[in-house]
Amino acid sequence: MAANYSSTSTRREHVKVKTSSQPGFLERLSETSGGMFVGLMAFLLSFYLIFTNEGRALKTATSLAEGLSLVVSPDSIHSVAPENEGRLVHIIGALRTSKLLSDPNYGVHLPAVKLRRHVEMYQWVETEESREYTEDGQVKKETRYSYNTEWRSEIINSKNFDREIGHKNPRPGTLQIEVFTWSPGFLTTLVPSGLIDKVDNFKSLSLSKLEDPHVDIIRRGDFFYHSENPKYPEVGDLRVSFSYAGLSGDDPDLGPAHVVTVIAQQRGDQLVPFSTKSGDTLLLLHHGDFSAEEVFHRELRSNSMKTWGLRAAGWMAMFMGLNLMTRILYTLVDWFPVFRDLVNIGLKAFAFCVATSLTLLTVAAGWLFYRPLWALLIASLALVPILVARTRVPAKKLE
Repeated sequence: MAANYSSTSTRREHVKVKTSSQPGFLERLSETSGGMFVGLMAFLLSFYLIFTNEGRALKTATSLAEGLSLVVSPDSIHSVAPENEGRLVHIIGALRTSKLLSDPNYGVHLPAVKLRRHVEMYQWVETEESREYTEDGQVKKETRYSYNTEWRSEIINSKNFDREIGHKNPRPGTLQIEVFTWSPGFLTTLVPSGLIDKVDNFKSLSLSKLEDPHVDIIRRGDFFYHSENPKYPEVGDLRVSFSYAGLSGDDPDLGPAHVVTVIAQQRGDQLVPFSTKSGDTLLLLHHGDFSAEEVFHRELRSNSMKTWGLRAAGWMAMFMGLNLMTRILYTLVDWFPVFRDLVNIGLKAFAFCVATSLTLLTVAAGWLFYRPLWALLIASLALVPILVARTRVPAKKLE
């Protein structure tokens, strides 16, 4: 093992080179066997992910279609309309909370649904970059460790550094660095408690009009610093910032109250989740002023994006699983470079075709009881990769 060390300003780095002999055939075969088990688990998990995703997507789409056909918009949000009792209603209005949110430690007070205090510490951070190469028949791994000071919202344990000397952080447990969030006890009329989590449009709170809350705390810009000199912080110094979500009521400095669109069931003077015939629930909140049709179209787009994202994740899990399960064939011919490259290309093509076909078949199975014609069409598309692969085989034989 070799190492060298250099330092420039706050950034420091050193390099280590570890040498090991090339793994033998049996060792690589053993590693491949372990990879086969992982691949099998990923392969099986992909079926569950794809199949359940299709059921979820269809259930959500059916519920949204039902909601769009039933939703009504009351003439006023300032009075309860008895004729809408138990119905799905569409309401637009500004947020109103029951009390101010505050952090007396820093003199912060404002009307909002959520107030977040974000604490960071100035610390040493280690980054590493590695590369492997073969030299004189041996495998060498070169790792470059770099150290720099940064503001971080979690305590970094310097004991895990490759070189702690000169890069020591305060020990974990000596203090807590967390993101605290306060919410009001309840909201008036417009937003039921079940939707508080969806009020997440956090904005940075300007501290320009606040004073230093304590002699040991200095305000600079939009931060409170626990530091002797915020311009030149030392490791262990703290800084605090704030953000808020859902401004409730007009504020001379922050602007008008935040407007939201809510779709929920009216029950007395409360808004509660609406149960659909498909067994789903509708309790929707969107930031801004939207018609009922716009809200449901946005929800349908979101459902579509989530569906395609999970389909892609399922296909990738299946593709990686097949790659790992067939990796043993690559290991068996690893000593023959020409065969190794051909086998590697063939295995990847095989995994791609099989993963694509099985993904389409699983999607079709998920649609079978809901939309059988679409299921048959998707199932027929699953044959395309196999047919393409088969038509290429005779062409290669003729060559």
